[in-house]
Amino acid sequence: MSASKLTPPKFGALTRSRRGVIIGGIAGLAVLGGATWYFVGRDKPQDSYITLEVTTGDVEDTVTALGTLQPLQFVDVGTQVSGQLRRIHVTYGEEVEQGQLLAELDPTIYESRKGATEAQLDNYRAQLAQRQAERALAGQQFERQKELLAANATSQDAFDSAESRLKVAAAQISALQAQMRQSESTLKGDTANLSYTKIFAPMAGKVVNLIAKQGQTLNANQTAPLILRIADLDTMTVYAQVSEADVPKLKIGMRAYFTTLGVSDKRRYGTLRQIVPTPEVVNNVVLYNCLFDVENPEGDLLPQMSAQVYFLIAEARNVPIISVSALRPVGGSARQRGNRPEGVRPEGPRPEARGPVTAENGAAPDANGAPPAGQRRRRGPGGPDGAGDPTRTPADGLRFVVTVLEDGERTEREVVVGAMNRLVAEIRSGLKPGDVVVMEAPAGGTRPPQGLGGGLLGGPGGGGMRFR
Repeated sequence: MSASKLTPPKFGALTRSRRGVIIGGIAGLAVLGGATWYFVGRDKPQDSYITLEVTTGDVEDTVTALGTLQPLQFVDVGTQVSGQLRRIHVTYGEEVEQGQLLAELDPTIYESRKGATEAQLDNYRAQLAQRQAERALAGQQFERQKELLAANATSQDAFDSAESRLKVAAAQISALQAQMRQSESTLKGDTANLSYTKIFAPMAGKVVNLIAKQGQTLNANQTAPLILRIADLDTMTVYAQVSEADVPKLKIGMRAYFTTLGVSDKRRYGTLRQIVPTPEVVNNVVLYNCLFDVENPEGDLLPQMSAQVYFLIAEARNVPIISVSALRPVGGSARQRGNRPEGVRPEGPRPEARGPVTAENGAAPDANGAPPAGQRRRRGPGGPDGAGDPTRTPADGLRFVVTVLEDGERTEREVVVGAMNRLVAEIRSGLKPGDVVVMEAPAGGTRPPQGLGGGLLGGPGGGGMRFR
């Protein structure tokens, strides 16, 4: 009797069995997750909304521009005479004093001209001495002829000849004296031209540019050739090019600051000194140069450096701040209020009707979160009410409504806003640091990533959007 043979299971059958177990497990987890969402998350869809905590920070409303640095005091040193630049006594970055010798031109031609004029003047002096002697003789002869004529001892013709010689001698002396004055004037010019071959520093400062080269021939017949530039770098001027749309927001005397590319974290402050009325057109954009001065005690600011400039229209330091997207107009329509979710109750009495939406009674921020144009025109520090001044804010601020989370309930609260920009606004009253403001619920319950942005929006500085 033959023994029965044991047949091992096939490998394909084992694989199909395990695969079925895995698929069944995944399907079970999916069903469990769906049931959990249906019975737990579906009951309270109204609880999915964004909250924002009021924090403390700084607010700046600014006009930005690009600028360049130039010394407040500088001079381009040139030459008034033509010739070969024989020697330059200074180099780049060298400190010079007023009156210091900077360069020399070849003086040969001007020395020869001066010598020729001096020789001509000596010749005129000798001729003058001769003419004066001849005049003295003519005067004596005239006096004798005059006495002889009185005694009838000479003729009238001899007397007239003596008188004529005297007048001619006097005229010749006058002519020589005029020629001498002309030569003296020429000599002064030749002396000055000779002195111009040595170029001295007109002011104290630093050599920031060398234009001409030693040995170069300079022609000053039409224009004065430049040799070098001296600048006083203790005070620098920022030339900021501001767009024609932003120039009306600027006022002489307003604060401004800038940063440089090399040191972007260091602010340097100044005061707007001048708005140059002559525009510059760059790629069909009209720009105006706005100037302000800054001290440069460390000497790290150099000519032609690029600067990112900020003109301060309004500013507030260490104050409660909130995102402008949380602000809604006072007394606006349901659409302007952002379709307040069900269950949000207003806090306090309902505000009375304020008429049409204007910059005074509040208007909705634009799509970028910026306040309406009418209100932006009235921001900034100013007088009693800021009326009529596009850079000033009313003393009592602008009024808005926000939704605040208190004890798990959402309530509306009116706040007074001061300085504001496109991102954040200063809260003067109505909120304090630590209060939680409710934002509009995200569409479809989608949660944006935590920690977007910095400071107020979840980065360094606290606060940040979160979901409840």
